[in-house]
Amino acid sequence: MGHPTDGRAGDRGVVVVGGGLVGRVTAWRAAQRGLSVTLVEPDPVADPAGARAASTVAAGMLTPATEAVFGEEPLMELGVRSAAMYADFVTELEEASGLGVGHRATGTLLVAFDRDDLAVLTELHELHQRLGIATERLTSRGCRRLEPMLAPSVRGGLLAPDDHSVDPRRLLRALAVAGERAGVTEIAGRAEEVLAPGPDGTRLGVRLDDGRLLPADQAVLAAGCWGDAVGVPEPVVPPLRPVKGQLLRARVPAGEPPIVGRTVRGLVRGFPTYLVPRADGEVVIGATQEELGHDTSLTAGGLWQVLRDARELVPGVSELEITETCVGLRPGSPDNEPLLGPTRVPGLHLAAGHFRHGVLLTPVTGEVMARALTTGVLPEYAQRFAADRVFGGGGTTKRKQWE
Repeated sequence: MGHPTDGRAGDRGVVVVGGGLVGRVTAWRAAQRGLSVTLVEPDPVADPAGARAASTVAAGMLTPATEAVFGEEPLMELGVRSAAMYADFVTELEEASGLGVGHRATGTLLVAFDRDDLAVLTELHELHQRLGIATERLTSRGCRRLEPMLAPSVRGGLLAPDDHSVDPRRLLRALAVAGERAGVTEIAGRAEEVLAPGPDGTRLGVRLDDGRLLPADQAVLAAGCWGDAVGVPEPVVPPLRPVKGQLLRARVPAGEPPIVGRTVRGLVRGFPTYLVPRADGEVVIGATQEELGHDTSLTAGGLWQVLRDARELVPGVSELEITETCVGLRPGSPDNEPLLGPTRVPGLHLAAGHFRHGVLLTPVTGEVMARALTTGVLPEYAQRFAADRVFGGGGTTKRKQWE
């Protein structure tokens, strides 16, 4: 349930820049701790389909096991921690907002298209075993017993019972309502510059592009891949690269059974693909991963790749009605791990760089940022992801000037 007010918080003002999942969970949790919070967001949360932020486009997979990448074990452990928080987080958020978030605790099936893909899954299963993450090896027949619409040619797979899903658009709306009810003030605008506190007693502040100045005791940059475009007093924000993802939203024809009953992820000749079902018959199919800067154009090649690979695993994809095509920009840090907590500028925090894991890491990010804003330090388990760490040095947290 709600956190007790921290005695240090008092009525200190916090300005959160960014209205995606990371910004909104930070604002909500900070308000619960007794801080006076203003959230700055240029795009209305009421129309997520028109935005290009990752939060409004993401499929909503909560998959620390099936999203695992060798060499990212600490990040995987943070994902497992956050996934374990989700059930209680959803219960609290739905009660606070009065809105459902589409949480589905049905597990995830990861399947292989060919022998090479199956070899990758075998290695991944061995990694899971070393880290104590629950996954079960399945034969081709075992996969199709769980998901009858899979192609007979599927070679085998892994069942991850603790990898679930949520609807990020509904989650975003719920966080907006919960934040408002907790006292968060939202301002429509685009942050242009953070002004540092001065020796003359001037306060930290956030200047908007229309000239308005929002004074604050603390500020949080949570603007995704646009965060490094906000001017700061010192170069404390590392480069945040946008990673483009194209995906489709489709719907099962009326009267037809679901095409999949749980999230199905697959490797098709080494390329990842996924199908994420919703309770209302929607299926999210994706996604490309393209390093093309801030390009948000839909391309025939990108959508063809998404459909081609999904159809290899689930031929019935061809019969779905396409309802929406989407492009999102994932915010990647230099080491693909999140940047959390205080920077060298007094009062300025980062909550950025979540890359593919923003939805999964929403609960734990809220906890970490609330701690940082009320105590000035990160929890021990999050110190590897400190905003002022040095990249390429084994996750150290030494201070560095970004040049």
